[in-house]
Amino acid sequence: MTDDPDTAQDPFGRLRVLVVEDEALVGMLLEDMLIDIGCAHVELLSRFADGLQAAETGNFDLAVLDVNLDGVPSFPIAEQLMARNIPLLFATGYGAGGMDARFSDIPTLQKPFFFSDLERGVWLALEGS
Repeated sequence: MTDDPDTAQDPFGRLRVLVVEDEALVGMLLEDMLIDIGCAHVELLSRFADGLQAAETGNFDLAVLDVNLDGVPSFPIAEQLMARNIPLLFATGYGAGGMDARFSDIPTLQKPFFFSDLERGVWLALEGS
């Protein structure tokens, strides 16, 4: 990413990000924070079915998934993103200790999180891709 002079100044400037988060305020906060770190586009979805469809057909560079979407685990969405080689990170109130072992390599944000935590999580997700 740093070979391009435009991205050297704004490393997240061309990122299209999918956010699947069922809590409206958390979703809006994530959207604002991602835009503040320089992401070009954020698509915010709140329902599992919409998130799964976006993971199957959407054009994204990164995804941020709430682990628990209205009582439904988002792991099938994560699996679809991984099958398409789209980097992702999880956001959860349960912490990394409550994660499914299949996703131990995926960065996890502990809610509540700070701006710097999200920025670091985005870097880790992109580095792992």
